[in-house]
Amino acid sequence: MNYSMVLYIVGWILNFEAGFMLLPGLVSVIYQEKAGLTFLAAIAIALAFGIPLVIRKPKNKDFYMKEGFVSVALSWIVMSIVGAIPFMLSGAITNPVSAFFETVSGFTTTGASVLSDVESLPRCILFWRSFTHWIGGMGVLVFIMAVLPLSGGRNINLLKAESPGPSVNKMTPRLRTTAAALYKIYIVMTILEIIFLLIGKMPLFDALTLTFGTAGTGGFGVKNDSLASYSPYLQNVVTIFMISFGVNFNVYFLIWMKKPLEALKCEEIRYYFGIIAASIATIFIHIRSFYETTEEALRHAAFQVGSIITTTGYATTDFNLWSEVPQTILVMLMFIGACAGSTGGGIKVSRLVILLKTIKKELYQIIHPSSVKKIKMDGHLVQHEVVRATNVFLILYVIIFALSVLLVGFDGHDLVTNFTGVASALNNIGPGLQLVGPMGNFGVFSSGAQFVLSLDMLAGRLELFPLLVLFMPKTWKKF
Repeated sequence: MNYSMVLYIVGWILNFEAGFMLLPGLVSVIYQEKAGLTFLAAIAIALAFGIPLVIRKPKNKDFYMKEGFVSVALSWIVMSIVGAIPFMLSGAITNPVSAFFETVSGFTTTGASVLSDVESLPRCILFWRSFTHWIGGMGVLVFIMAVLPLSGGRNINLLKAESPGPSVNKMTPRLRTTAAALYKIYIVMTILEIIFLLIGKMPLFDALTLTFGTAGTGGFGVKNDSLASYSPYLQNVVTIFMISFGVNFNVYFLIWMKKPLEALKCEEIRYYFGIIAASIATIFIHIRSFYETTEEALRHAAFQVGSIITTTGYATTDFNLWSEVPQTILVMLMFIGACAGSTGGGIKVSRLVILLKTIKKELYQIIHPSSVKKIKMDGHLVQHEVVRATNVFLILYVIIFALSVLLVGFDGHDLVTNFTGVASALNNIGPGLQLVGPMGNFGVFSSGAQFVLSLDMLAGRLELFPLLVLFMPKTWKKF
């Protein structure tokens, strides 16, 4: 283990987080809020630890997969601990575990909250909650790679550890250029959404915070009813952008590079939009009589499907009141998630496609034992290592999910609350059903259960393995 390199990266994370906190501090100045002083305290703490860690560059810059996974996992944990300081010092959340839960939920773009009245919070705290979504959406390590040369060619291991999906490749010869390209696309799409929301006469503060939540597919809102009180136009804009941010960013890169035909070859995208269309149609049929007009039913169906499959978690209606079929579809979408390489969570569409093709291959070989059938995606052969990693991921996912439901169950809540609460955390969604539905919150859980769910959120955002590596004794051996 190259400890000096790991600590060097964690140090940069703290320094950049201190820089990010200047924005909510500026918001507090604009709105003349004393809560802004808590960000000065958090900045001081972050720099007090961050600056000493980066003053001396490591002599040994060897950086392998183990260091990449440990650096990413530790960075997200440390970032969440420091990010929770303003919540506690401002009095918004006094319980340290709950403050940690809220911050983890923000950075992992989950959007699950322990707060029941967000409208009573200072504007700077609301801004920070939503801004953590935007920071965590594309990945803070990806941002650092875009602006700093860290460890030569081996920092692909950082990108692999932090980026969601079964495989990560460089889109350009230089990884730093790849990271910069991803963030350029991310920023352009963010600006576009802000503009469209402002056209719909949404206040600037609301437009910024809701766009941060949409871009990061997070879900923290600035109103207690999420997006229910906004106009149909604004809800439709958010629907379109939620679904857009759930698309693999490699597709946008190909379009950016004027290669639209290559972008259209992406098989995952076709499945993604097919699932969305089928889900909207089915839910619409079942909830049509629940609303006064066809337009209203279709709008709510499209919004909630887009919100859940992209794991954003915003709501325009209380889908807790819908019938069993629409609720079941939404729960299924929680697990499916968005595309690999997007800001969304969940298992990912590409993994499920690979799984289905693996099953088809096995069934075919039962009928034709001597046949040799290969799995392909987008016309390319899927390597055995990718298939194996997908299978291992799904097995580990089921184990963690089952164990988490068991541990959370000791709080004594009903099974639907526990099941969907864990599904929400592990898939980085936000709302579940029953007590943790769109009009409820995760404050119903004890500190112990909130800690378990916090680990679930981190595991889900980091694709399980980086967090679990921390608990292996061999990880920490120097050689």
